Amino acid sequence: MHFSFPDGNAVRINCRDSSALLAAVRQRLADEHGFAIATINVDHLQRLGEDARFRSAYAAHDLICADGNPIVWLSRIAGRPVALAPGSDLVLPLAAEAARAGLPVALIGSSDESLALAAQSMQAAVPGLRVALTHAPGFPFDPMGEEGAEIIARIRASGARLCFLALGAPRQELFAIRARDALGDVGFASIGAGLDFLSGHQRRAPQLMRRLKLEWLWRMLSNPRRLFVRYAKGFAILPGHLRRALALRAGNDEAPR
Repeated sequence: MHFSFPDGNAVRINCRDSSALLAAVRQRLADEHGFAIATINVDHLQRLGEDARFRSAYAAHDLICADGNPIVWLSRIAGRPVALAPGSDLVLPLAAEAARAGLPVALIGSSDESLALAAQSMQAAVPGLRVALTHAPGFPFDPMGEEGAEIIARIRASGARLCFLALGAPRQELFAIRARDALGDVGFASIGAGLDFLSGHQRRAPQLMRRLKLEWLWRMLSNPRRLFVRYAKGFAILPGHLRRALALRAGNDEAPR
């Protein structure tokens, strides 16, 4: 499944489920090849349509999976089905891959308190996990600025081989590509609120809401001032992507925009 944009950039979901993603990460860690993971959702899709720099960074990611039921539904309509693989659900499995390989991890983003609690939670859940670095950037964080360079230097010095980025889109995806290219053998996973869920600083939707595909509603009602407009913009772009998905199913990759 892929999403194309008028400037020629394309974002392709190349990990059809979490198992495929973890297998790819396992191989890249063993081969000492750096990588960047993105988990696409409707909010990202809406931002990709407006931000050329975000599109370019996203298209440069090595591993992309579906983080959102609308993305999964669009893939099925297009005849290129993928399974749901939310970034928040990937944190512990990815950490387990690093621990199994004997490689330390870094946690970047959120707040110092949340990162400390998230590190404790991850180490309790994943025996043998080593957290070599935690760092909460200043606000607003410029992923392409001087602090970004300082964080890259700290990651290099720490020896971390897998970094979890909780910086929010598009900052985390922009930083992931900059840092991957600078370091060469380090993997970066952009996981949004995943660390705050583990620390307890944010509460994730109950299992029932997730089973009913209503996690988005839970999040919006939890913070309507911040999220209502974001979700409204996301829903507004879905009809256009539905048309493109139908065109992909019909075998016409040059779907109407």
